[in-house]
Amino acid sequence: MTKIVNHWIGGKTVEGASGTYGPVTDPATGAVTTNVAFATVDEVDAAVAAAKDAYATWGTSSLAKRSAILFKFRALLDANRDAIAELITAEHGKVHSDALGEVARGLEIVELACGITVQLKGELSTEVASRVDVSSIRQPLGVVAGITPFNFPAMVPMWMFPIAIACGNTFVLKPSEKDPSAAMKLAELFAEAGLPDGVFNVVHGDKVAVDRLLDHPDVKAVSFVGSTPIARYIHTTASTNGKRVQALGGAKNHMLVLPDADLDAAADAAVSAAYGSAGERCMAISAVVAVGAIGDELVEKIRERAEKIKIGPGNDPTSEMGPLITKVHRDKVASYVTGAAAEGAEVVLDGSGFTVDGFEDGHWIGISLLDKVPTTAKAYQDEIFGPVLTVLRVDTYEEGLALINASPFGNGTAIFTRDGGAARRFQLEVEAGMVGVNVPIPVPVGYHSFGGWKDSLFGDHHIYGNDGTHFYTRGKVVTTRWPDPADGPSGVDLGFPRNH
Repeated sequence: MTKIVNHWIGGKTVEGASGTYGPVTDPATGAVTTNVAFATVDEVDAAVAAAKDAYATWGTSSLAKRSAILFKFRALLDANRDAIAELITAEHGKVHSDALGEVARGLEIVELACGITVQLKGELSTEVASRVDVSSIRQPLGVVAGITPFNFPAMVPMWMFPIAIACGNTFVLKPSEKDPSAAMKLAELFAEAGLPDGVFNVVHGDKVAVDRLLDHPDVKAVSFVGSTPIARYIHTTASTNGKRVQALGGAKNHMLVLPDADLDAAADAAVSAAYGSAGERCMAISAVVAVGAIGDELVEKIRERAEKIKIGPGNDPTSEMGPLITKVHRDKVASYVTGAAAEGAEVVLDGSGFTVDGFEDGHWIGISLLDKVPTTAKAYQDEIFGPVLTVLRVDTYEEGLALINASPFGNGTAIFTRDGGAARRFQLEVEAGMVGVNVPIPVPVGYHSFGGWKDSLFGDHHIYGNDGTHFYTRGKVVTTRWPDPADGPSGVDLGFPRNH
């Protein structure tokens, strides 16, 4: 029997009322295993109303109470790592070890939220004038929303809601309709931890649900992670409606390899960064820029390693890479490989026709490696979001830097070199929000913020870390003067306020 995923509103499962459902497939078999209810405008409104009602008390709850619930939530997440990872593998397709890693990175942000008391401390200046003190405080916004992608159905929501809720907000999550079960499991565990009803809500759906969250007058802020066109739409629409927005978009992450680099280390890094999670991550390295005469040797080392990757079902412990999320996405990724030669690229590895015996209906694609790719090729220009690595050749560091900075994307980048001076120049000169030095995927730890530049981020705030706390709160400055008890009554002074 096909499983049904409904909404989570006001602390309980609420059956979908629209009669419209979206299919969720097992990417390894291609079979529909789940139907997810798509919310109507009224159902989104019900979730926002539940969050607004809960904010009346949660927004003024003590930091001690919030932290205690978050600590319990963290313990339950830890105890249920495998169960959450199994849900991710079943609906997304990534191998179990990748799914466990995703949960671990989400846990890192929950741990940050457990210590939110330090982040929310205000400031105080005394005696700025005679008996005048000035203090600054941070207060929650109210109801906030998160719209999250399919590639990390547990981690990316946990980049958002733990910090938002720890800051005193209430939250409405609209996860990807392609793999919704992980979000529901998180909601159940949060309720088990003692979170009051309505503080965290989950609604599923499509553009109807998204647009209502962007339009709803009671939603004060929106967080989004997804493709650049949708990020731009989210930012434009929500900000026009007076909301605070952080919208993280797409990427084309480059890895610059200098002639002095350890080529074995660089090849290892390129393979793991390009093909891990089947390339379905916004921090994947999708373009290696080889400087000077090392190109041929580097490509050969990458090819040798890539050919050894074992592709199979995510629940098979021997699999190192799983299928792609849908057949439509699989076919789109394959098209970049089959069309590469006509655009001037050299196809070193072609995984477009790959399949797995016994799982022929799965969304399979193999490893692809394209060399000498021109910057005019679609395989270079577009965010492919699959296991396709392009290699570009340049003669100098300056030429490689210019190529990277000419990209409209600026999410992450990396340099591989033994030269500290070159690395220092790169980290200052490259136009990207996250930089790795001999680190291929420079995703920051939880207490530093994640975010790109240019078309990879719309809005002023990066996600989690200090930026996350600032995004989910607003500042207030209070200037106070108390009369000295020895002073007698004084007359009214209608002049300009005197601070000196």
